[in-house]
Amino acid sequence: MNNLLESLSQIIDRVSNYLRTEPWVVLTELAVIWVVVYLIVRFLRGTRGARVIKGVAVLLIICTLSVQILGRENKFERLSFLYQNFMTLAAFILVIVFQPELRRAMVRIGEARLFRTGGVRRARVVVEILEAVEYLARNKIGALIAIEREVGLRGIVDLGTRLDAEVSRDLLKTIFWPGSALHDMGLVIHGDRMIAAGVQFPMTDADNLPQELGSRHRAAIGLSQETDALIIVVSEETGTISLAERGELRRGLTIDQLRPILTRGLGEVFMPPREPDNGLEAAPKESA
Repeated sequence: MNNLLESLSQIIDRVSNYLRTEPWVVLTELAVIWVVVYLIVRFLRGTRGARVIKGVAVLLIICTLSVQILGRENKFERLSFLYQNFMTLAAFILVIVFQPELRRAMVRIGEARLFRTGGVRRARVVVEILEAVEYLARNKIGALIAIEREVGLRGIVDLGTRLDAEVSRDLLKTIFWPGSALHDMGLVIHGDRMIAAGVQFPMTDADNLPQELGSRHRAAIGLSQETDALIIVVSEETGTISLAERGELRRGLTIDQLRPILTRGLGEVFMPPREPDNGLEAAPKESA
């Protein structure tokens, strides 16, 4: 009991000394710590690492408090020795456990931004995608479209069917038409090119998703957790339009809501007016 009181007294003294420092130093340190913790939690949210980090945090708190209390005055020396060596081993274990998250972080930092120039070209890509998505949603045709940004998707593209075709609303409709050999999986867009179709996206292993979400939505969330791509999903059952980004899924979007999201996601672009296709009047827009 005395040891516990001494520990509490030391903690109080340290806090008192800390509070006597200059206020701007305290505020700066707290702000930096908060930002770092927030970024880590946001990055890990919805991934396997989020559950692991909770368990590790609880285990470390319990072990540290136990060793600090029991190991004072050179008691339980062997226990303290084992704990110190366990912490070294735990650091290596965490690197292995969080390997997917660390790889994603390094890739995001190292990739160059896509679409640095060519605003009109970007605008055309957005218009073509929106026209196709509007048609697919209206006719309840399922679709899964990933738009690559900073993080490259070469790893999953190699497993699909190579296309290397210009982004076109007609080709998008054809690929996802029921009965097509490629309609069940995903399509990847890089710049103004559709580079692959029939691509298997990684499924999320999150267990807190609504039961009505099917494989397309889970694949979209899974890919968005590993990359910064924008993934558009059209539900085959309801025609609902959803968009996955950074591990989060926005559901029930309309074309008018999706337009600014794609525009911002691909950079500030000039949106030209819609023009008729091949001399035919473009179909009026409808909410999905």
